[in-house]
Amino acid sequence: MYGHRIFTALAVTAAAWAAACGIPPLEPSSFEEGLMKRAREIHKRALTVDTHVDISPANFTAERNYTQRLDTQLNLPKMFEGGLDAVFFSVFVGQTREAQNPEAFKPSGYERAYKAAVEKFDAIHRLAEQIVPDQIELAPTAAEVRRIHAAGKKVALIGVENGYSIGEEIGRVKEFYDRGARYMSLSHNGHSQLADSHTGERDGWKWNGLSPLGKQAIAEMNRVGLMIDVSHASKASMMQSVALSKAPVIASHSAARALCDVSRNMDDEQLLALKKNGGVIQVFAYRSFIKTQKPDSPERAAAVAALRKEVGLPEPAAGQREPGRNALVKLTPALRANYDKKLAEIDKRYPGDPSATVKDFADHIDYAVKLIGIDHVGIASDFEGGGGVTGWDDAGETFSVTLELVRRGYTEEQIAKLWGGNLLRVMDEVQRIARELQKRN
Repeated sequence: MYGHRIFTALAVTAAAWAAACGIPPLEPSSFEEGLMKRAREIHKRALTVDTHVDISPANFTAERNYTQRLDTQLNLPKMFEGGLDAVFFSVFVGQTREAQNPEAFKPSGYERAYKAAVEKFDAIHRLAEQIVPDQIELAPTAAEVRRIHAAGKKVALIGVENGYSIGEEIGRVKEFYDRGARYMSLSHNGHSQLADSHTGERDGWKWNGLSPLGKQAIAEMNRVGLMIDVSHASKASMMQSVALSKAPVIASHSAARALCDVSRNMDDEQLLALKKNGGVIQVFAYRSFIKTQKPDSPERAAAVAALRKEVGLPEPAAGQREPGRNALVKLTPALRANYDKKLAEIDKRYPGDPSATVKDFADHIDYAVKLIGIDHVGIASDFEGGGGVTGWDDAGETFSVTLELVRRGYTEEQIAKLWGGNLLRVMDEVQRIARELQKRN
């Protein structure tokens, strides 16, 4: 895995020596050409699975859908171009704080959330079963993922982000499984009726981990074969989930806190607990959770703020320095060209700390692999939910991840595990354990 790094170091030394001797630089080496060719072959053979992409039902209609080249980070044309084979579409429903919405944790609030979740379930089924069944198919099992991929189609899977939408009805865990969900997280950005969120580090705790209902949900998810997703959960919620679960758990889109110290990421103790449980962390390419950028200078900050105001961009979300991609794509072509031109001028006059890149993303993969082993690490994007880094900012650029992994010396077998093999192993194991639990009862 580290042989290529040694080779690179020697190559840099040789290049420096040649320059000192006045020898002209060489054309791109045959080594580089061979590396690129090998990476493309590996990428073509790999079954690439992205475990978290957000959706809007508005993009799943007969008139507007993912068969078209929409201004979205992911759609079918981009999946085919980038070689992204399978995607967990997210049934995400958020909740507001009780102080903002007193109905949030009452029957009316839960019913609103449930209906929003069902709308997204229906949208995903509509894409795969009615709009374009010849290009993408919904997979209920890991075996079906492999079959659909072998048939040349793209694979749709479903993950529920935030168990808030089940309300206080544990029976909806089975209902969501029957609707196609194959993982569910217990919270999002804010405590739910099931578990504390990572945001408790800022806001304080509600349950000090899992709620009594959340513990029931863990048992029911094990029983029906729904993978438990600990992304967005507090550390206590995550550790309690691992301790209670009879099956491996996943973190569908998280990163290493040791490299980027934010509550949203997982520390070493959590990663080691995940390994012991047999689970997997799907490292995600989300700029502000991959790299802690240095603050802008006052001059740069003022210039960028003025530019945002000039073109009508909103202020970045809390904890981020750049406008969201969804805001940028809403600009007219003329405004976007003006924004890009003036931002380049600002970059030249007041250089800032560069945004996270595929290399920064791969650093998190490296870190997790070294700490907990190649069998417990996977890949996610969080496209349409704020995800994306320079080099992998939409599905069409997916090959760049494989290329970076090959550059770092990962073998084809290791890359296959990272790109989906580990996740599918956990999916198989969770469903096997569910069958055993059902037999006992």
